[in-house]
Amino acid sequence: MFMKKFYENGLRFQCQMCSYCCSAEPGYVYLTENDISAASAAMGTDKETFISLYCRLVDFGLYYLVSLKERSDYDCIFLTEKGCTIYNARPLQCRTYPFWKNVLDSQESWENESHSCPGIGKGRVVSKSEIERIMKMGDEPPYMIPKKF
Repeated sequence: MFMKKFYENGLRFQCQMCSYCCSAEPGYVYLTENDISAASAAMGTDKETFISLYCRLVDFGLYYLVSLKERSDYDCIFLTEKGCTIYNARPLQCRTYPFWKNVLDSQESWENESHSCPGIGKGRVVSKSEIERIMKMGDEPPYMIPKKF
């Protein structure tokens, strides 16, 4: 039996440039291989230098995932008063927010996210097909660095 999605008729969203999703709470911004390539190019470094300067390795047993560093106040390392310094090369995780599977799991999850994100419920209607296209982008695997034993 086909169950209708709560976002069947689309959802309103327009980024309000509040930077809340880039700050205020601890978290991880896991990078894909494409993210690392784009961001390192934007910063004018090679991938290894980019990872050593701007990333942290998160232990996942047999491998590490690469996540952006954050400052002691939990702001993203690339967040400034003027916004994101790598905005045009920002990671997939940043580009797809708030259209993440866990946020779109239910109407309740979406509404709960709106307490943190003032752009939810504002702006243009993002269609169901566009929402699902964005969600599918989130399936790109994170970059993994195998541990050496």
